Amino acid sequence: MRADLRLSLTAAVAAVALAASTAPALAEETPAGSPLVGIGRAVTDDTQRGVFEVTAWTDAPQAKVTAVSARIRQGDTVVATVPTLVPGDSWDPRLANTFRLPAEATLKLVEDGGTIPSLGTYAIDVTATDSLGNKLTRADAGRLDFRLRPEFVSFGVGVPAWDDRNARPQGTLSAVQPGSGDIVPLPDRTVTVRRDGAAADETPRALVTSAAGDFTGEPYAVAGPGDTFTASFTEDSAEVHGSVSASRSVSEMYKPLRATATAAADRKRALSGETVTINGRLTDPAAAGAPLADQPVRVAFGPQVANVRTGADGRFTAKLLAFAGSGQYEWEVTSGDPFLVFDRLSGPLAVPLESRLDLRSASLSADGTLTVSVNLRALYMPDASMSQQDVQLEQSVDGGWKRVPLRETVLSWEDITLRAGSRGGWFRVRHLTTDELAGATSPSFRLARFDTRIVSLNAGPEPVAKGGYVTATGSLQHYWDGAWRAYGNAPVVLQFQAKGSTTWKTVASGRSGSTGKVSLKATASADGSWRIYCFGDYRHFNSPASAGGDYVDVR
Repeated sequence: MRADLRLSLTAAVAAVALAASTAPALAEETPAGSPLVGIGRAVTDDTQRGVFEVTAWTDAPQAKVTAVSARIRQGDTVVATVPTLVPGDSWDPRLANTFRLPAEATLKLVEDGGTIPSLGTYAIDVTATDSLGNKLTRADAGRLDFRLRPEFVSFGVGVPAWDDRNARPQGTLSAVQPGSGDIVPLPDRTVTVRRDGAAADETPRALVTSAAGDFTGEPYAVAGPGDTFTASFTEDSAEVHGSVSASRSVSEMYKPLRATATAAADRKRALSGETVTINGRLTDPAAAGAPLADQPVRVAFGPQVANVRTGADGRFTAKLLAFAGSGQYEWEVTSGDPFLVFDRLSGPLAVPLESRLDLRSASLSADGTLTVSVNLRALYMPDASMSQQDVQLEQSVDGGWKRVPLRETVLSWEDITLRAGSRGGWFRVRHLTTDELAGATSPSFRLARFDTRIVSLNAGPEPVAKGGYVTATGSLQHYWDGAWRAYGNAPVVLQFQAKGSTTWKTVASGRSGSTGKVSLKATASADGSWRIYCFGDYRHFNSPASAGGDYVDVR
């Protein structure tokens, strides 16, 4: 469509009106027709306003609509006749009774080779006939919207950058001509541009299009790539009908400064309440690694955030307080300026939960086995999930604590059982700090028994006749009050170990006398060693298992 003919087609209108002056006038409603045939509302196709569609149906049994035609008029003047409307797509049941203009019958302006005199709206009259000859004509079945449809050919906000943080809304407003589909400019129109989410005092800007439909706004100072602008236009006139809008975000086209960043924390683990220091530096690789001074940097550790700025040398320092939470965190460094970007920096920083170590039980058996059970858990988060933790057993030695070698460790979630060989003393259980749990120590506790021993052991006679009696004598003592003293009235046994064997067999039992003296006898059947042994009670250890016996030869 030529610009000089776009909106003024008076001559064409007059010519067509003269040619159509002999056409009969149509009443607004045509009463003649079969009530069995129905015609719905004719509707313009907004994507191509030179086309419309209408529904038509018949209620006559075994009949179907066979012909649908239409006339386009302005007042009483018919400006276009469509002898045949074609059915819609048969594959879609919803379009079974829909009829539309065939592609070759698309309505166009006179200047584009059509019969429509000018832009505007026109009445549509529709006639439908079924296969049994039933026919109906519906005048004013709809209105043909034969007007320009507006669209933004382009819309942008320029290229806000590190050194120019302004958006400049600009674009081109045009319209689609019905029928031909030609794109024509819309001059002298007002386009409204607003910033999405703008402050209440920021007024939308009205930009007027040029003869070519172009528009450009004054610069907007933007905070970052998240700023989004929307251009909108609406018109309902004789030539143009419709609304259109377009949005653009600064993030789609902004140009930040890409920096190089380094950062490191002064530790990988911190106890709750300790301060963690994170140091780093920003440089500009495009300027031979020159420092970037006075730039905002965001340093975060869990929910804590420290906003700091770089110094003249591009360096920054942030101090954050460690606190026990879920046990494991990660610090991170990001840019505090949307126009300054660098790769996210991060590193591990564990903050173990405060822990509690409760002593459940402790015992020292007569054979010198120390058994201790403890419960280890997070102090303020007893249900916190964590990996199995190890603990160690310690004994007080010469005023300090020394680790005790363990025979066995039984782990069952928070409950831990430790076993070790011991002759008694002061003990405690300690959990060393891990990334999940801080260190904890149980209350110290004392376990004690008296040592026992057999002295002056003698077995005889030697040699002894087979089947004769061997008598073993000795003295039972216990270590009490700093000295070895007689241990009277205690249970003792006589044990025999045959020559070549490693097993001691109990052959007699008795008790020590009031002075600790012991005398036990048993029948001799083979060469071997004899010993007196004391099984400890709740206060005493067993006598040493390593103590040798007295050998007796049997003949």
